[in-house]
Amino acid sequence: MNLRHLEHWLALADTGSFSRAAEKLHITQSALSRSIQALEEELGGPLVDRVGKKNELTPLGRSVLARARRIVHEAQELQQGAALLQQGGLGTLRVGLGSGPDAMLMTPWLVFMAQHHPTVQVTVSRGSTELQLNQLRERQLDALVVDVRRVEAAPDLNVAHVVEMRAGFVCRQGHPLLGRYPQGAPFDALLAYPIASIQLSQEVARLLVDHYGPQANPAQMTTLQSEDIASLLDVVGQTDAIYLGILGAAREAMARGALVELPMRTPLKGQARLGLITLTGRTELPALSVFREFVQQHMTD
Repeated sequence: MNLRHLEHWLALADTGSFSRAAEKLHITQSALSRSIQALEEELGGPLVDRVGKKNELTPLGRSVLARARRIVHEAQELQQGAALLQQGGLGTLRVGLGSGPDAMLMTPWLVFMAQHHPTVQVTVSRGSTELQLNQLRERQLDALVVDVRRVEAAPDLNVAHVVEMRAGFVCRQGHPLLGRYPQGAPFDALLAYPIASIQLSQEVARLLVDHYGPQANPAQMTTLQSEDIASLLDVVGQTDAIYLGILGAAREAMARGALVELPMRTPLKGQARLGLITLTGRTELPALSVFREFVQQHMTD
């Protein structure tokens, strides 16, 4: 099967127009028509219904589209990876980070790449897990590090390096609750202060309610909510707000003594499950192996 014919077919399917597709491909419309016709003959049926100025995909065309896109992407990535290896380079890498991994990995990863691989183009994206999964499947991202409990199992997703990270409550050094309850604060006492957290999953919400009762429902308990954990921790360091989330995200500030884990009379036994997610069967870019090793070394509780 001619790869060029598949590329031409994708351009037509994406634009919906022979003229726009030909312009995008920098070929003539007649050359595009011949290419599409050759592919149709090879596949044994029409891929598009030409109705006046409209071009609609046939059932065969719709079934071919997703597979053709994967084949073309794989071929492009294979060529790119081979060329980079021949040149001794690593190329580019686009990764997505969930809120917890973002707080732990973003700056160290960028510093590491700037120091050790300064010619590699690195892009780090943030956003909801659902959005980033779509971007991964559309090959706009090469890998994700997210809470795997938010990811439904699917045959096209490969989950690796899963790490369970303890969650808990964090406050500033000198917080009133530390002196008042040196043996551990009752949960009710926390509700007198702002609670800062990311949007929590239903699984975590049920765990909190099981531990501390209905008043621990994040929908009512959380007063400061953001997907930017670094900003939440800055607020906690400057006020009497209390952070609820992955303790690893606060480890740098805790190591400096600016923040401390708030001991609880009933300790929270919740954990986040963070993992590296890639597309199954996708040709791996050279730089991704560097990211894998970095994640394995730095994503620790």
